[in-house]
This record gives sequence, C-alpha cells and structure tokens, in this order.
Amino acid sequence: MSALLEVRDVHTFYGLGHVLHGVSLQAREGQVVAVLGRNGMGKTTLVHTIAGLIPYRQGAVRYDEEAIGNLAPWRIAAKGIGLAPQGHRVFPSLSVAENLEVAVARPAYEPPWTIDRVRQTFPILDARWRQRAGTLSGGQQQILTIARALLGSPRLLLMDEPSEGLDPSRSRLIADLIGELRHEGRTVLLVEQRVEFALALADWVYIFSRGTVVFSGTPDLLRQSHDVSQTHLGVGI
Repeated sequence: MSALLEVRDVHTFYGLGHVLHGVSLQAREGQVVAVLGRNGMGKTTLVHTIAGLIPYRQGAVRYDEEAIGNLAPWRIAAKGIGLAPQGHRVFPSLSVAENLEVAVARPAYEPPWTIDRVRQTFPILDARWRQRAGTLSGGQQQILTIARALLGSPRLLLMDEPSEGLDPSRSRLIADLIGELRHEGRTVLLVEQRVEFALALADWVYIFSRGTVVFSGTPDLLRQSHDVSQTHLGVGI
C-alpha cells in the first residue's frame, strides 16, 4: 500500500538557518500520524513545507504519488491538503460565519464537510455565528481555524498543535473529531506538544530533534522506549 504523503530527505531553510536536515516520513490513507518533539525542533517548519508555505532546497514531497514541491500553496490545498495552523490564525475583523464561508469547497459533488456539519460539530461556533472572530477567546479561535480547514474537505489534514489553549472538554472534542476523520478514511498529520493526547490517537509516531527524525514507530514502541521519550520529549510515558 503506497503512502498518501511521502516526505523524502527534505532540507528546509529559514534564510541562512538550516531547519530541516534530511527529514523523511510518510502517512498512509486513513492514518493518524503524530509528530512530536520539543519546541523549536522543526515540527511547524515541516507542516509549512508540506503546505507549500516554505520552499525546500533538497529532497521531495509527494502527495498521492505526485510531486507537489514546486506548487503554490493554493494549488496544494486544491489537491486535498488542508492546514489547521498553530495559533489563532483567523480573520479578526470578519465574523465567525464569514471566516468559514471563505473556505467552503465548491466541488461538483456534495462535500462531506459543509457549513451545517461544522455548526453541528462545533456548537461554540454556532453560538457565536455573527460575532467577530477577533473577539473570540484563544481556544475558540483555535477551533475556528480547525473548522475552516475542514471545509476544504481535505483527504490529508495537517494539524499544528490543535489542542493548544483548549480546556479538557474541548480537547476531547478535537480528539473525537480526529477519530471521526480516521473513520472516514482521511489522513491526519498531527503535530502536538501533549504527548499522551497524541499517542492516544496516533497509528504511527515520529519524534523530531534539531530538524531530524530521531524516532519512528508505533505508540506502543515509544512507550517501551523510555530513554527516547525522556531524552527527546522530557517526559516519561
């Protein structure tokens, strides 16, 4: 079974700074793949590289067996890759409804994620439908960015720290959502700081350290690798 996403020997720079050093990973259809690591180790750079927001100098990124490294971000998104970025990346002067309406996919078929489904899945957004996004709490804005990414009905969803700033009940909502996406056969690349949150959802795990992959394996294997988790995550599992 071929990978839906394949990153092969990718080197990415910020100016003169060499951030990703020959990173290779893959994600198969219907998998949740977690990317773990301390802050500043290149996880967000990886996500931005896949989404086409940062060009890479060496290596290859393939999606559904097609090279996408030379494509503009909007073309990558149109192929079925969604991005729910870290932080509160909303249009603050627009309402919740307007933030979502600009992201709606309009294919010839009925997409699996619609405005109505988003309103049902995220009651907190439905309750603030006409409220300006900039006046939402940080956690509410985070949910809005995730909902906006879903409206593109992506086959591959890149989620960068989706549980950041969320209380336990909303974290459970995001965990349930990720499980639902897997059930639908969608693929999720999950970048997370909360190790147990990620391991409870993941089929496969990569750990980043200083822009390289230092661990690749199942959640169970990571739980057995105490030295790896202590050294690179700073936690015992």
